[in-house]
Amino acid sequence: MLKINKDRLVKMAVEGRVAPAIVWPNEIGHDGCVYNVPSLGSITYNVLVGDPAFGWVGDHVEPGVSTILNPDKRRDKPNVAYNFLACSGNEVIVLTGAAKGKKGCVVGHHGGVEHVICDFPKSVHDKLALDDKFQIRGFGQGLKLKDHPDIRVKNCDPKLLAKMNCRAKGADLEVPVAAIVPGSLAGSGLGSTHAYTGDCDIQTSDQKELSRHGVDKIKLGDIIAIKDHDASFGWCFRTGAISIGVVVHGDSNISGHGPGVMTIMTSANGRIKPKISKNANVGYYLKLGRYRK
Repeated sequence: MLKINKDRLVKMAVEGRVAPAIVWPNEIGHDGCVYNVPSLGSITYNVLVGDPAFGWVGDHVEPGVSTILNPDKRRDKPNVAYNFLACSGNEVIVLTGAAKGKKGCVVGHHGGVEHVICDFPKSVHDKLALDDKFQIRGFGQGLKLKDHPDIRVKNCDPKLLAKMNCRAKGADLEVPVAAIVPGSLAGSGLGSTHAYTGDCDIQTSDQKELSRHGVDKIKLGDIIAIKDHDASFGWCFRTGAISIGVVVHGDSNISGHGPGVMTIMTSANGRIKPKISKNANVGYYLKLGRYRK
């Protein structure tokens, strides 16, 4: 069992609401074509954790329920705190409406629009309205692996970490992942000054490269590795570094964009050793989305 500082982590409540739907009409893709398709935000009924990240007639589609504190002040400090404190695996409680008192789970957060993406059982999902509010029990920021100082953990509830079946191999940590992505495919998000909110996209303009590495088969909620990718102090290319993240939204037609990956673990000196596993998905570990029984 990994030794962590769980007993010293702070749990705080933050509250949000359903994020309004956003679209960008007449968007020009990396292929030069013009697209008019559904995009992100709102309550998405038929795209859930466990579904393919590719193939939808949409752009940056977020699975389940997209939430935000204030859509008119996305980058103000209160909304930054809403994103920062909401970690993958955190409990979400519905505060209003027909599903009041029911619970769900945080999947991750999406940068740029500053959304926190949540998953609920279908019986709850179908009762939610666009003006409903939610409380998230934020827990996980500051988590450390006591025996692995070269690995930084962020945006991850200790409950999820415990389910991931990571194994210590001396100073290294073996982490099950659904895919290993070359750093050359990392796109939008590179250059950010931190990786505690938002995500870094996988570029999908080169279909042959995606297929060669099996990236075109990834699912929403998958835990994947990105090689030569350091998220210690923002996202950047660094030879030998490696990051682990959760796929939080679907593909995109825009240059430099694609499925978004929220960082949960990174090592600048390559102390993370990814191991391919078909079950490496937050939905499988926490019974969310298509993995619910």
